[in-house]
Amino acid sequence: MKIILVLLFVISLVAATRIDGDEFSFVPESPEPRFAMLHDVQLLANGLLQLGRGLKDFAIKTKGQMDDIFQKLHLFDQSFNEISKQANEIKEDEEQLKNTTSMLQVNNEEIRNISVELNSKIEILSREKIQLQDKVGKLEEKITKLFQTQIENQEPEEIASLKNFVEQQDNHLRSLLKRVQAQHVQIGKQQEQIEDLEEKLNSPGFQDNTQTLFPLREENETRQTKLNTTAKVQDYKGNATDCMWIYSRGERSSGIYSIKPRGSEAFNVYCEIKAESAWTVIQNRSDGSLDFNQTWENYINGFGNLDGEFWLGLQKIYSIVNQGDHILRIELEDSRANQRYIEYTFTMGGSETDYTALLSRITGNIPNVLPEQKEVKFSTKDHNSNTERKVNCPENNSGGWWHTACEETNLNGKYIKSSSRGKLERKKRVLYWKPQKGRPYFIKSTKLMIHSTDFENFD
Repeated sequence: MKIILVLLFVISLVAATRIDGDEFSFVPESPEPRFAMLHDVQLLANGLLQLGRGLKDFAIKTKGQMDDIFQKLHLFDQSFNEISKQANEIKEDEEQLKNTTSMLQVNNEEIRNISVELNSKIEILSREKIQLQDKVGKLEEKITKLFQTQIENQEPEEIASLKNFVEQQDNHLRSLLKRVQAQHVQIGKQQEQIEDLEEKLNSPGFQDNTQTLFPLREENETRQTKLNTTAKVQDYKGNATDCMWIYSRGERSSGIYSIKPRGSEAFNVYCEIKAESAWTVIQNRSDGSLDFNQTWENYINGFGNLDGEFWLGLQKIYSIVNQGDHILRIELEDSRANQRYIEYTFTMGGSETDYTALLSRITGNIPNVLPEQKEVKFSTKDHNSNTERKVNCPENNSGGWWHTACEETNLNGKYIKSSSRGKLERKKRVLYWKPQKGRPYFIKSTKLMIHSTDFENFD
């Protein structure tokens, strides 16, 4: 503002100096004032020059600011256009939302109508349910009265016999189921074995290896294999865990085989092959040729001849049973060649428990005489495990057994042969099978066998 005022003053001064007329005249009185005026003009010119430069800079700056303003106005116009487009889109969305809301309202009305219909149907069904429940309750009362009437008319003996029959059938069915499962697994194994044999038949070295596939047996050869001696038997190179393993590999001949249960040393056993499975024989008595009145150590290690009478040994039996679930089968024969059997589920403890046995009857055609669902320790004449008794039953019965009371069944007791009159001596050391009620069965031969029901061990 100050520069503009100075500029106006200088312009008016120059204009005044140029007036040469009637009104004004300017005559310098001396040269000195003229030089002074020239100096002022130079100063004024410099000031005008600086003013021009300032105006130029101001104009350039103003132009830049105006460009920025125009650019911002352009951006504003673009933003405004975009906002206008978005506003139009929002309006369209609002229209669609209004249409959708109208449709939903219509659907909501339909749903309400359907809900009312369903509620009415539910009420009808509820009433019908109540009516049915009343009818069922009346039928239950009638059935209960009818059942009570039938029970009153039946004799207690018939009910007891019917229950026993049902239990026997149930146990028999369970046993059959286990055997069917075993046969199913064995059939699969046999199929694999047939395929393996077909491959071996086609191989060049089959004839050379034929003699190693089956155990060596001759009908006229007298076998003298004993428990604690090494015999020429089939060993399957230490892979067989029990006789069921051997059966699952296709063997169908009873005889002596070498097995090696998990965690145990290899030893020989007698495998009895039946139609549906194979059993590991743990005790055999047929003629009384072997004295079973043995010590605790002998009962642990085993004694006798696997081809005749023998006791396999508690430690060996435990090593087999400890691999999984097992069944104990007891086969008995009297002097008249009548044969009976009974089967139990069988578990057994180790040496730290005195080889405790736990049995549960499955099936059989002879009354049960052994304690069930009760852990019973093994005892011998020199190792009485039952501290509750003062009398040494193994000493009286002349043989080691799982005793719970004296004068009970002991299949390792003294073997009494028939007298000249054809009668057995009735002493408590005789070999017999005595139920709790009824007469004892005097035994001529016994055989104890076990086999596994844990089919995973055969894989």
